[in-house]
Amino acid sequence: MTSLAEAPRAAPGLPARLRVFARRNPTIALGGALLAAMAAVALLAPSIAGDPLFMTPVDRLRAPSALHWFGTDHLGRDVYARALFGARISLVVGLSVAAIGVAVGLTIGLLAGYYRRVDGIVMRFMDGLMAIPGILLAIALVSLNRASVGIVIAAISIPEIPRVVRLVRSVVLATREQPFIEAAVGSGSRGLKIILRHILPSTVAPLVVQATYIMASAILTEAGLSFLGAGVPPEIPTWGNMIAGSRLFLAVAPWTIFFPGAFLALVVLAVNLVGDGLRDRLDPRLARRM
Repeated sequence: MTSLAEAPRAAPGLPARLRVFARRNPTIALGGALLAAMAAVALLAPSIAGDPLFMTPVDRLRAPSALHWFGTDHLGRDVYARALFGARISLVVGLSVAAIGVAVGLTIGLLAGYYRRVDGIVMRFMDGLMAIPGILLAIALVSLNRASVGIVIAAISIPEIPRVVRLVRSVVLATREQPFIEAAVGSGSRGLKIILRHILPSTVAPLVVQATYIMASAILTEAGLSFLGAGVPPEIPTWGNMIAGSRLFLAVAPWTIFFPGAFLALVVLAVNLVGDGLRDRLDPRLARRM
């Protein structure tokens, strides 16, 4: 008979594995928990908050209370409901810009880094695009079109693409000189096959980290555009619109700016924590084992 000491140990359950992961990657765990909580708030906003557009002028600029947890703004709208619904716009913009920037930048960067003929033309165009301040380009695109969430996403995505292209191109240039790439070329493999099978995997780690920084930057840029009046329409509850609409009442109703500003800072902090943790986790030179 097999003794108890020789019996195989049961595999640790999911809670135990999560605790181990959180202990080894505290920044990823903390940032991920904050993002998950904010995503849950955004998804459940219609159930846990009232109508963000409903106005009660008689209750304008009321301080936080049991009836209005975050107080009311200058039009009598509930700040709590508007802050929760504003999380939807920020997360959608951040995720969309990160996805578009990474997808387009990855494609262009792979082609520019591997094919020398394409490199010169593409990179000069990217250098010219990077010379234009991103916020001014976004304002110009929004001003030329009808303000909407889609236009804001496109306006913020365009300035982010050259940064991804330069990152991917640098990785491709370094990987292209490796012996296994030369062996693949010598064996007669086609360029597209080499790019997809041998070069693309080496870009995943830096792109994952870059995507988190793009998301944080996009959230801040959207808030800035909304604050300047060049973002989504003012009637749509966003943190930038809330801050812009209440800036004249800061002295008498600071809660109208404090809560959307706190939500904005919390989301950006969470995204940056995840990015820093992923950088340490994916970079062999910076990875920390506990």
